[in-house]
Amino acid sequence: MMMALLMLSGAAAANMADQAHRSKVDGIDLITYRTNVKDVVVILAVLPAGDAMAESGNISIPTLSGMMLDRGTKALDKFAIASQLDNVGAEIGFTVGVQSLEIQAKCLKKDLPLIIELIAAELRTPALQLAEFNKAKQQFIGELEASAQNTCARASESFSRAVFPEDHPNHPHTLNEYVLAARSATLEEVRAFQTKYYGPAHMSLIAVGDVSDADTKTEIAKSFSGWSGGQDYVRPAKPASSSVASELPVPLADKPSVTMILGQATGLRYSDPDSLPLCLGTAILGRGFTGRLMSTVRDKEGLTYNIGASVGDDSIADGVWQVSASFAPALLPKGVASTRRELLKWWKEGVTDQELAVRKQGVLGSYFVGLSTTLGLAETILVNTQRGFDPTWLDAYPKAVKALTREQVNAAIKAHLNPSTMVLVEAGSVPASAK
Repeated sequence: MMMALLMLSGAAAANMADQAHRSKVDGIDLITYRTNVKDVVVILAVLPAGDAMAESGNISIPTLSGMMLDRGTKALDKFAIASQLDNVGAEIGFTVGVQSLEIQAKCLKKDLPLIIELIAAELRTPALQLAEFNKAKQQFIGELEASAQNTCARASESFSRAVFPEDHPNHPHTLNEYVLAARSATLEEVRAFQTKYYGPAHMSLIAVGDVSDADTKTEIAKSFSGWSGGQDYVRPAKPASSSVASELPVPLADKPSVTMILGQATGLRYSDPDSLPLCLGTAILGRGFTGRLMSTVRDKEGLTYNIGASVGDDSIADGVWQVSASFAPALLPKGVASTRRELLKWWKEGVTDQELAVRKQGVLGSYFVGLSTTLGLAETILVNTQRGFDPTWLDAYPKAVKALTREQVNAAIKAHLNPSTMVLVEAGSVPASAK
């Protein structure tokens, strides 16, 4: 049944790139993709204005800049914007990541001109009122302080700081550094940041659904005409090298579980040849309930409810490989030992032909299911764009997965991973001297 579904999905998706239209409109990289969904349009956009762009300045400014965008423009206050969106049942949201300011919007086809106009106004002419800025600062500080006791957040921070060098865009600042920076941030710094980094030069905008390419171009040209500026993404001078083996405890009192992360930098970007075989091999080790880690550490040994392996943070810069899990404090030593045992076995012996065949089927099934929704399709196109692929990768990706061999997967595992030099982070009820 599953094989039949995959064959059907593959046939339906065979010429997906033919539905995509890509062009430059007033400096913006625009991709439209018309689907059979009636009346609904999803817009996703990114521009390089994330945390990595803080450089030597106040590290809280990229996030605070993004938080100011939905708090009014020079022509409309935040209540007027909210009213216009509510009246048509539309949504616009802004988030700030490591490298990008991310925009997500959803509307009916007839309201697309309004939504594009509002997005343009929020980016080009934000009100930047002092009272709203002070509210944004307090909100940001509150969110940071709330995450201080989150074992996942603290483990991720400690791990990324350990495996990426300080000059790498994936090397984060500490939570305390962000809090201090947010307290001292000024509105003038936000204005300067937006002037430097907000612009069309490296902006991508994806519109998917009941959308006309010609009409979308017209509306973008109308709303964004005359806008200039923008900077490229931060790309490290060289990939992060293998880490030195270390164990980093992050003590957090009275936690019912400990978050464990074990891994290293890969030195790979997603577009590198070895990236896809490493991803497939990693999925065999630790993706979902059929991964080796789940079937052994959870199902057979009963040491955890959640464990998995992944490759990530590699769309723009070179990324990371990691196993993450949660263990009860009393089971932590056994859980770590079991994880290391399964990791070493996978690394030494590699994957089997049968495992690879089954995993290919699962990966492609998930891929086609993701493309079946308007948002999922838009997200895939956007991520592919950031990774440096054009829309033809929609069709090329399944072919690339099917063509992978066991030898390629096992070679990539051995070439880019080394269990003996991985970093282990444990965040939760652990002693500060834990080793």
